[in-house]
Amino acid sequence: MIAEMNMTIQALSRGECPLCKVRVKGNLGEHLKKAHGNEEFKKAVLKAKGYGMSDAEIGNVFGITFRQLEKIITETYGINISVLKKPKKIKYWHPRNFKEETTTVWSFKQRGDWATHDGRYRGNWSPYIPRNVILKYSKPGDIVLDYFVGGGTTAVEAKLLGRRCIARDINPAAIGLTKENLKFNPPRTLLDNYEIYEPEVCVGDARELSDIPDESIDLICAHPPYAGIINYSSKVEGDLSKLTIEDFLKEMGKVAKESYRVLKAGGKCAILIGDTRKKKHVIPMGFKTINVFLDAGFRLRDLVIKRQHNCKTTGFWYERSIKYNFLLLAHEYLPIFEKPVQQNTTVYHSSEESDFQYKANVGEIYDVKKEDLETTTVWIFPPEKMDKEIKRNLIGRFATSNGQFIEIDLNRSDGKLNNKTNNRPVLVYVSLPKKLGNISDIIAYQTAVKKIAKEVSRFMPTNSFFVINTKDIRINGFVYPMGVKLLEEMSINDDFNIKEIVVVTPDNGGNFIKTTSNGHYLKIVHRYLLIFMRRKRGN
Repeated sequence: MIAEMNMTIQALSRGECPLCKVRVKGNLGEHLKKAHGNEEFKKAVLKAKGYGMSDAEIGNVFGITFRQLEKIITETYGINISVLKKPKKIKYWHPRNFKEETTTVWSFKQRGDWATHDGRYRGNWSPYIPRNVILKYSKPGDIVLDYFVGGGTTAVEAKLLGRRCIARDINPAAIGLTKENLKFNPPRTLLDNYEIYEPEVCVGDARELSDIPDESIDLICAHPPYAGIINYSSKVEGDLSKLTIEDFLKEMGKVAKESYRVLKAGGKCAILIGDTRKKKHVIPMGFKTINVFLDAGFRLRDLVIKRQHNCKTTGFWYERSIKYNFLLLAHEYLPIFEKPVQQNTTVYHSSEESDFQYKANVGEIYDVKKEDLETTTVWIFPPEKMDKEIKRNLIGRFATSNGQFIEIDLNRSDGKLNNKTNNRPVLVYVSLPKKLGNISDIIAYQTAVKKIAKEVSRFMPTNSFFVINTKDIRINGFVYPMGVKLLEEMSINDDFNIKEIVVVTPDNGGNFIKTTSNGHYLKIVHRYLLIFMRRKRGN
């Protein structure tokens, strides 16, 4: 069988038609369509995929794009899967050398293949994510809900960890895959630690959970589809992955309201969401989705940055990243929301006056070697070099040789901004203030940033950059999402358009966990660089 597979792959790679058994001049895919019909063409593509030919090889051999390959698979199987073979026998039941995450940056170099976990379902999350969430924010016997269950990753983890689970998905094919992955009998070692519960699995819509009673769920743990990035189904009505960004956020508002209703007071809701890109500008889907859930009444318990490890930073993608000045998306957001035990009625207002004074340091742009610059949206530096490396990369990527670099220091006072740029490009960088200990400081800080943005916009020429270095703040056990709030404030400013959201973290974040009367929380170790571009005047 293996020999037959290898021979077939080799023949296809040579351009040999699997039906005519002759070598085809030109595109094999076009030959198959014309000589044998579209259905035979699809069968040949699926056979190559089933034999283990890589997506890139299939694209080259049959002359199709990755999206076209996904469409063929999804239409045939009713679900977007990357591997057509069923998983092998279970090798082990737990992740090896597992330790719970203790900071706000989670990084899993290996996806995880214990129990029945596999990567067949495209876009599914690593099982390390629901394992950490379930262990941190629930206890054995609690009810965990996943209304975007996909291939069943959350359901499998809930079963392994002794939690009751309600698993839903709008795609019947996804439910079939979930049930397949749940067909295992736990070993005696698991039965000694937990009582095992078989998950309740059925087709359902996350926007309409009327069969689930109010305040009956302990934890929601879900990975929604991203609008317009991966199509998860072919003909399923209500599939959120097929929506525009605006419509996706509107529908996620319905999901947030239902989530709030079914959760118990004090219950947690973990949602993994990422950004997308359009015309070399980031579309901040993550921050926008976080706001949707906050608007529904949730508070933010933790905000995790989940790093991605499949981003190419050399060769072709490195050159494109530098040439076209965009960063490869290398992170997602995992907000952990909490339904308040008591309704939070506090309203934060920005005042016109701010007690933040600042000093503007103006300097000329210096040369930076392009070969050493960061190319993804996650920048990791030694703590002692972080500030220097941030400025070096900002200058190297977003400044021009004839421009000016203006650093706004909110930790020092006095100094006026230079408005005599003679139409030279400008890179304005607002450094992170040290004084952010309470909500009064936060309000004053936001007001100062808005004031600075308004002032510099008067003399910044088109395509200059305005960068804010900021971080989330924990107050009374909850996270104030400074990055989300500053982006929301800046979106009102018609002078600027968001270009990139960069996450910066030290390379020795270390392990940290603190236990309080309300439970444990994660140490915030990351910062954000919100990089805005000056719009064309009049637009």
